[in-house]
Amino acid sequence: MGIPVDFRLGDLVDLDELSSVCTSAEQGPYAGLQAIEARHDPLVQLTVASTATSQIRLTSAVVVAFARNPMSTAIAAADLASLSRGRFVLGLGSQIRPHIERRFGMPWSRPAQRMEEFVDAVRAIWRCWETGDALDFRGEFYRHTLMNSTFRREMPFGSPKISVAAVGPAMTRVAGRVGDGLLVHPFTTRRYLSEVLLPRAFEARRASIRADEPYEVSGGILIATGSSDETFEASVHALRRQIALHGWEALGEELHRLSKTDDSRRWDVMTALIDDEVLTTIGVVAAERELAHALRERVDGVWNRVALYPCAPVSATSMADVATALREST
Repeated sequence: MGIPVDFRLGDLVDLDELSSVCTSAEQGPYAGLQAIEARHDPLVQLTVASTATSQIRLTSAVVVAFARNPMSTAIAAADLASLSRGRFVLGLGSQIRPHIERRFGMPWSRPAQRMEEFVDAVRAIWRCWETGDALDFRGEFYRHTLMNSTFRREMPFGSPKISVAAVGPAMTRVAGRVGDGLLVHPFTTRRYLSEVLLPRAFEARRASIRADEPYEVSGGILIATGSSDETFEASVHALRRQIALHGWEALGEELHRLSKTDDSRRWDVMTALIDDEVLTTIGVVAAERELAHALRERVDGVWNRVALYPCAPVSATSMADVATALREST
């Protein structure tokens, strides 16, 4: 069975070219588009994508939930569901405390419990619109109890699916319990996903009211590749620079110590500490002609859907060839 591959709308896609990039992705071998929340708003990017495409799936991977509230998120997601004629998937993530408090200026507390309530609140708002019932959501973090006729709306394509991003066990249980899918962080290894995250997600799923509904495991895969020795080495170096701690306690302590210094060369020193074991455990490292095979070995039987995250520039044709090979794999 083939593996669907999404095209990632990264920060390097110029907004003036966004529409044509989305159209090209749909005309190619891609099953969907993913938009991240970094320098640009993913919901704005996917609004453009919804008018530039007509068939492929559109996913926010992710929208930072705690930078928003359930009502504003529910409205924007419903708009995207209508614009895309039912092709939108709402991917939600919590981000980490410093970004929520210091970058977005929003409150932070008990993120797993807050995320579960956030998803429940969004669904309660959608249910109010679909059924005409009164809105009466009263939680610990969010309260939504007012919805008069001025603000009611139709949802002709139904409620969007919701995927929840998780790294730790507690958020993973939330993703299993209330989400339609788990969004896997690009730094997640196959072993950690298989042995730590998925058992907790599926256990929570089986005990939930959504136990009989389909569930998807998707996420980005970090890639180092190249068509020549020079481009391959440059890509490997770029991957080393992106990798942070993943289970190597002593390495993590040293990286953290270096990151707090004033040494102008600290990032070069930190990059040099990422050895080949760390590199190949987190990322997929292969020449372009071998990349599809290496990716299949990484994701088969674990991920249902992937997005490719090259760590250095790679030709669009090469990535399209890899996506085609994964889609047609058996």
